[in-house]
Amino acid sequence: MARRRSYQHDSGIVVRTVSAIVFLAFTFLWLYYFQSDVLAYAQHVLSDGQTHYNRLIGAVLITAVLWLLQWGVHGMLRLYNRLHALSYFPSMVVLALLDAVCPSASGQLSFSLWWLLLLPLFVAWGFAVAGARELSRLDHKNYQPFFSRSMWGNLLVLGGMMVGVTTVANTNAVFHYRARVETCLLKQRFDEALQVGSKSLETDASLTMLRAYALSRSGLLGDRLFEYPVAGSGADLVPVEGSQSRLLRYPQDSLSRHLGAIPRPGMTTPVYLERLQRYDQATPAVRDYVLCGLLIDRDLDGFARTLPLYYEITDSLPLPRHYREALTLYVHTRSHPVLEYHDAVCDEDYANLQELEAQYRDPRERHIRVKEQYQGSYWYYYEYMK
Repeated sequence: MARRRSYQHDSGIVVRTVSAIVFLAFTFLWLYYFQSDVLAYAQHVLSDGQTHYNRLIGAVLITAVLWLLQWGVHGMLRLYNRLHALSYFPSMVVLALLDAVCPSASGQLSFSLWWLLLLPLFVAWGFAVAGARELSRLDHKNYQPFFSRSMWGNLLVLGGMMVGVTTVANTNAVFHYRARVETCLLKQRFDEALQVGSKSLETDASLTMLRAYALSRSGLLGDRLFEYPVAGSGADLVPVEGSQSRLLRYPQDSLSRHLGAIPRPGMTTPVYLERLQRYDQATPAVRDYVLCGLLIDRDLDGFARTLPLYYEITDSLPLPRHYREALTLYVHTRSHPVLEYHDAVCDEDYANLQELEAQYRDPRERHIRVKEQYQGSYWYYYEYMK
């Protein structure tokens, strides 16, 4: 009898140890690598910007608290072997709710509707616990090896709860990109900010605004803006009233001071940029905001009229890449252009683009072929990203 209890005790320890390792590893890695920026946003909103979330400390503390919660639940349920993983259910629910936050239209926190399922889920969990305890009483097996049904059963339950956490959590890619970019901006890591989501085609007006700001701080707005997918209009490059773009936790004052001054309430982006220039408050960054806003809106005529106000159009002073591309497109599509501009490399590239397009009658195939060679150019944005 003593030996049987010893075997059961030892196998129970193995099950509990493996379950704890799996839970701790998943929770820490999930919080540290995937949800840190979301939690930073949540803490920023809840503290009204008075406190800041630390990625490592936050992951460690939350993981520890959830593990202590599991210990308390385990002490009450005493599921030592069969379906011991059920004692992790409350901790997993708390973890899921922590990660289910998303920004509302007003900039406050909102939660998904998964919380409406809490009551039925806990009821189902209660029945599962009762069933597991009954099975434990009927279990007379003396020894359970490491790869026993109890072990696999616990791992399967833990795996199911992990899937549940990832399902309930806010996994919106664009929101995560925005949160991560703002974290990089707060640390003045502009190059790192520009790497976030750089291979993804998903974006929105706010992410475009953040990338434009990071490019502007790096002096690359006119060279690289259209290397990324662009959403919204030119007016959305500045997160003022009436624009679609919003900041999560990066101070708007920092962005405004980069342009020259804080906008007054009710100002639209065109009015704001125009007044900065009228009252000599504009920084050099404003010129590229104005020009790139026109390019986003595909206003080639306005761009051609405005460009000479900011840049000297000469062969000795090369223009930013997208401005060269836009001028080349402009002079090739207007019968009476307001200015003449020719760049040998751009002219040749544009001619090659036209030859490539002429080879394919099918619009879908033409799009694919052009994308392979010209994605990231203003020409591709102008013709195909509508």
